Amino acid sequence: MKDNKVLNYIKEIIKNHPSDWLGLTTHRLDIYNEKLAKTQFLDQLETLYSTNNATTGALAVLPTAYDYIRLGHPLSSVLEWGGIAHIHSLDADNVISFSSKTIPVLAVLRKNLLENRNTQINYTGELPSIFNEELLKEVYGYHFQLQKVNDPSDIERFNGSTIFISEHDEINTLDINSNIDFAISLHGTLGSILVINSSLENSYTSDIQHVRRRETIAMTPSNSLVALKSLVDQKTIILPENNVVADKISVLNSIKQITGTQLSPLVASSGLSIQYAIMMGLVHDAQENHPGKAIKFIVPPNCYGGTNDQARRVAACLNNVEVVDLPVDGDNDMVQSVDIVLNQIAAQDAVPYIIAEIPTNPRVEVPDLVALKEALSKERKTPDGTTAIDPVFILDQTFCPNVHFLGDGKILSTVRTISYASGSKFPSGGRCTAGYCVGNNKTSALMDKIDLHLTLCDNEATDLQYEILAAQLPSMNQRIKDAYKNTREFVTFVQESLPNAKINFVSEELAEQGFTPSVFSLDLPTKGGTESEKETYKRALNLKLINLMITEIPNESKFCVSYGQLKGCYWTIPATSTQGTTKEGDKDYIVRASLSPDLDLDLHKKVFKEFVDSI
Repeated sequence: MKDNKVLNYIKEIIKNHPSDWLGLTTHRLDIYNEKLAKTQFLDQLETLYSTNNATTGALAVLPTAYDYIRLGHPLSSVLEWGGIAHIHSLDADNVISFSSKTIPVLAVLRKNLLENRNTQINYTGELPSIFNEELLKEVYGYHFQLQKVNDPSDIERFNGSTIFISEHDEINTLDINSNIDFAISLHGTLGSILVINSSLENSYTSDIQHVRRRETIAMTPSNSLVALKSLVDQKTIILPENNVVADKISVLNSIKQITGTQLSPLVASSGLSIQYAIMMGLVHDAQENHPGKAIKFIVPPNCYGGTNDQARRVAACLNNVEVVDLPVDGDNDMVQSVDIVLNQIAAQDAVPYIIAEIPTNPRVEVPDLVALKEALSKERKTPDGTTAIDPVFILDQTFCPNVHFLGDGKILSTVRTISYASGSKFPSGGRCTAGYCVGNNKTSALMDKIDLHLTLCDNEATDLQYEILAAQLPSMNQRIKDAYKNTREFVTFVQESLPNAKINFVSEELAEQGFTPSVFSLDLPTKGGTESEKETYKRALNLKLINLMITEIPNESKFCVSYGQLKGCYWTIPATSTQGTTKEGDKDYIVRASLSPDLDLDLHKKVFKEFVDSI
């Protein structure tokens, strides 16, 4: 009876879910509480379920589940809550869906590595062909033993954690018993569902969810919907038809044309998915070509929080990997910092990998590129007089994905450079999370390693993500041009309306060189007798501005971290959004705004003028 009630309710959700549940890639901060991200959504969903209310209007006002679609979203939460947990009388927190079939295993292995706990991986049939035992042990440093079984009942008690992996062509098959700590059901191209035994400590749940947040993505909205339909119909999973072969060819050709590169690009399920493949691919390359040497990931301390956090997470698992700060913004010069840090690492005879954003985030600064190339190209010596290992520059150019850094004759063509971009921004216009990377001709071997680890983690873009990118990439450069035009006009208006504010945006000269972002940051004027009073006043003023814009222009202005969307204007405070895991002293409590190619610019000017008149 209970099963039927849940299934019937999910049928109504499938029929009535808001369109944003499928099409929104980033959260609305105005209905989002990070500490309660999943529980708040499910608590209120439970209330609706108890009254059998699944109207579109009721579902639309539920608080945002998780933060990004990358981590989780309403449909993946409904799948976990109703599709598995409710039916099997489990805690929904212990059910976690993934787009990847291998990352849930890696998530448990990572936790157990840090806890010094043994792991036994049991499986029926065959493990996924992409599961590479050698790489997981030698490159990732994970410890485990494999055991093939005929049935989950064959698994005996083990001194450590037991994982059981099985393949299913339908949803709602659950293989777990007292001797199984983690049951992972694989569902083809949809991904996988992990169930954590309720007897385990709660830290497993949060730590595994954090792996999903930083190194991969949840089962996508479209695939979660396919899974839910299979569940309520009690039928085999039916995948929609697609043209993924043609879409993939189109996407790869578009990326090569946009970036001016020749090597085949790699496309992942998210920006952080491709970044993780880059990091692990470079670790692998260093282990092969520079065995025993320390590996240094050089990262700006105030860059995007996901980048910062992921780098430190990789370093936490490997004894010879360390994160080194690279000050790049404000009073710090990227070129000078690169030169100083590379000199230090040469003195240690270590392997240098630099991750940096150009333009920087959130200060939107572009370094002297000729000087940067010289600093990266300079031959340095180790203490014994041998030539130091040359750096690999890992360039996050999400803000300006149209700039040609790597092609023949371009500024970074002679320095080993990998460039990547978050696809939820301009590449897809905010319609999917897929990210991509390209390399110049000096990185062919590195790109092969990155491809290997992207495959191992099962983090390639999904079929629908390829379809969306194939549709959106051809218009990307024009959208960038139109969005920049709107942003330049709005920035000029802000400067004229509030001349004592500090605006961070590219100069006209940089724009002529091709740097045409559509994001700027605004350091509002403040007042007060002490620094503390000034900071408190400014932070309140930041929120006053944002709340006015989203209240007066609700159809276009959003309190959101987004960038590069097809429509509207997006406002955020980096310190409380994109820099969520950044050290407090490195956070930026300023306003960041991003404009699209399609918005009512005159209305935004009018409301901003109202704000100026009120202070």
